[in-house]
Amino acid sequence: MTKAEIINEIVATTGVAKKDATVCVEATMRIIRDAMCNEENVYLRGFGTFVVKKRAEKTARNISKNTTLTIPAHNFPGFKPAKSFQQRMRGEEVTSED
Repeated sequence: MTKAEIINEIVATTGVAKKDATVCVEATMRIIRDAMCNEENVYLRGFGTFVVKKRAEKTARNISKNTTLTIPAHNFPGFKPAKSFQQRMRGEEVTSED
């Protein structure tokens, strides 16, 4: 599903204008991205958690040039689905919304 398809689904289910739905989806994505760039996790109850993961500095090898290079420490985004989301994906009965 693409962002455009999500926007069209919001328009179809809520009846809001497509322009308003687009603004809301864009704003939501920007807020999540900005929070994660500031090393904040984003918790969406019943859906999941966008987490900031940290990778330590490491040494790698370029085999074709036979050289060693250092990859600096960096953060990267991750996603952990909520328990109820996982249950729903497995086709199990959802016990409770997280």
